[in-house]
Amino acid sequence: MPVKPVRRVLTRWIMAVGENWISVNAFLFARINATKWDIRGADDFDTNNWYLVVANHQTWIDIVVLQTVLNRRIPFLKFFIKQQLIWFPLLGFAWWAMDMPFMKRYSKSYLAKHPDKKGKDLEATRKSCEKFRDTPTTVINFLEGTRFTEEKKAHRASRFNHLLPPRAGGIALALNSMGDMFDAILDVTLVYPSSAADFWGMMCGEFSHVIVDIKKRPIEAWIVAGEYETDRDHRRQFHQWLTRIWREKDERISSLKGEMG
Repeated sequence: MPVKPVRRVLTRWIMAVGENWISVNAFLFARINATKWDIRGADDFDTNNWYLVVANHQTWIDIVVLQTVLNRRIPFLKFFIKQQLIWFPLLGFAWWAMDMPFMKRYSKSYLAKHPDKKGKDLEATRKSCEKFRDTPTTVINFLEGTRFTEEKKAHRASRFNHLLPPRAGGIALALNSMGDMFDAILDVTLVYPSSAADFWGMMCGEFSHVIVDIKKRPIEAWIVAGEYETDRDHRRQFHQWLTRIWREKDERISSLKGEMG
């Protein structure tokens, strides 16, 4: 839609459809589960701001928890999705309609054969994100890249007690593409004191207790100014910053688990 005011209205209407869908899901799940919700730090948010949400990942229902807790407190949650998935039957159209940010990434082998394409994928992703300047947006990233298990922790030789090592690529892409738009990073720590239920367990009423701890972090100027892909010093500093955040999160999980005895 080339007319910005019309596009802005339609986008907000589509986001409202998504928010209503989340509200219905939350209502249905509440009828099945007597969940104790321990939510901390979920204040001072604004639906007219732009946010980057980062969280640890333990179970499929992390997404349901985040949608339920953050719905209508911040703009509708969106995920970076590979450009090729836009052709996925039905879901591709739904992701496109919900304005999910599509990313275009070239493999190292492709770039070795086509060096002229270096940087073009990031440029294309940035261009696709320009539309988000018109409408407040939230992008979410699970930095571990997969759900935490003790087996994966051992396989990846994690130095953390409760987390897998963070992968910088996703958050670097989000910050390189939209960094100057974001008002803050929402660092979310998820803890399931009684053990993390899976989707089937939630459907059977076994989702009993969750702690959602949210810390708002500023978007520091050096993060936006640097080039993660091409600047080695910036990349090193970025990894150190990310490791520091993850170490704090690991300590926070230990503290929250300690409170539960």
